[in-house]
Amino acid sequence: MTVRRLVQAVAVSLAALGVCVPELAFAAEQPKAPAVVDIALADGGVLQGQVVDLQGGQVGKIPVSVKAQNREVAQATTTPDGHFSVQGLRGGVYQVAAGDGQGVYRLWAANTAPSAAQKGAIVYTQNAQPRSTAKMLLTNPIVIAGVVATAIAVPVALANSHSSSP
Repeated sequence: MTVRRLVQAVAVSLAALGVCVPELAFAAEQPKAPAVVDIALADGGVLQGQVVDLQGGQVGKIPVSVKAQNREVAQATTTPDGHFSVQGLRGGVYQVAAGDGQGVYRLWAANTAPSAAQKGAIVYTQNAQPRSTAKMLLTNPIVIAGVVATAIAVPVALANSHSSSP
């Protein structure tokens, strides 16, 4: 009889988890197409930019990746105040990524850039420093749902495992 109750408790917990997980999956925001920002390259095809952490974290010594058509064409590392520069680029559309932030930029040679083009790229990140594995697990909705289901199922199973014989 206790095995039956244990199976029932597990089934109820899995059902509760099944009800919660789809809601969490649908609640996630759909990624938006990034806006393309026009940037005027400095002489010699130099892209200048800065990484800004919106949470106020450190932005020094952060790797910066520059990609064209999903192929990395250059790398840089930020200075202690978050600035970086990449040389030898040509006009075109590039993706610049640093930390968990990224941006899409249309680079122009200095003499062909439109008047509205910015002088440098700004990459905003929420957390420039790498996240720890523990933090990633603790913020995962599926892991949280599993912990909640376990917290419900174990006490129910333990309570039902004690036979109530007279």
